[in-house]
Amino acid sequence: MTTAEILDEFPKLSALVVGDICLDRWCIYDPSLAEPSRETGIPRIGVVTVEVTPGAGGTVANNLAALGVGRVAVLGAIGNDGFGFELKQALRARGMEPEMLVETDSLQTFTYTKVINGTTGVEDYPRLDFVSVKPLAADVEAELVNRLWSYAAEFDVIIVSDQAETDQGGVVSPALRQALAGIAEACPQKVIWVDSRMRPELFRGVIVKPNEDEAHAALRRLGAQNYRQLFETIQGPLLLVTHGGDGVELIDAAGEQRVHTTSVANPVDICGAGDSFSAGAACAFAVTGNAAEAARFGNLVASITIMKKGTGTASPAELLAKA
Repeated sequence: MTTAEILDEFPKLSALVVGDICLDRWCIYDPSLAEPSRETGIPRIGVVTVEVTPGAGGTVANNLAALGVGRVAVLGAIGNDGFGFELKQALRARGMEPEMLVETDSLQTFTYTKVINGTTGVEDYPRLDFVSVKPLAADVEAELVNRLWSYAAEFDVIIVSDQAETDQGGVVSPALRQALAGIAEACPQKVIWVDSRMRPELFRGVIVKPNEDEAHAALRRLGAQNYRQLFETIQGPLLLVTHGGDGVELIDAAGEQRVHTTSVANPVDICGAGDSFSAGAACAFAVTGNAAEAARFGNLVASITIMKKGTGTASPAELLAKA
């Protein structure tokens, strides 16, 4: 199928993003306002404007909406706090449904605070991240699993964003992985696509997409030697290992192949490239049923988003112009 033909099918699709739905806060500061604090003597960072956008799984959802997917919703856990309110507002403003989010007093909303120099446009201070390091409360985990089972039938594509980089504290718990495996077994026609930074080898029966570093780390944990062994461990229909400008390695029951891509010179910002790839490739796979076509489409989406600052998106018009 052509890029245009694939895009024409996206408004008919419904997609659910499950996992770590975060808030990105982009804080622009004025260096000239760095006056020492009267109390501590430490120079302040004088933030003059703030932009908020959905992050982590929210970045995936944002890309889905920008691509023209007909219905986009998110399922995760957020705190009953101001950041949670900002996150819901940011999702709604972009046409995404936040109603499936579980709100709780037992955790704080997963938030990345990024400090940008207003003069240079450079992120030149450390990020201030609000993260959870404790396991989900039992009632929150049970509600997430219940909502996943309850709503899964409504969606053609389920994309799992397992981005927590702590041993505990992420939304995608063992119980949620078990539920995903059960849904995959019950609905083999449904595209369930997983992007996991630290645990790709723990998923079963689903499509898994690590990047090269994540895949090699998974192999070390398994004591395995190659991608085929990782694919056989997951027991899903497809494993994709992304290699940046060197394309994507596809592994399925039929064999292995490399889908090459055109390397992009001097990318502006690769942050979120994997999320934009997953959004495009998962939906293209739902439309075409062809892994190579899906990988090519995902690469096309990512080639556009990496030329934008921050976690950019790609529009159908941009894809058609570059195809």
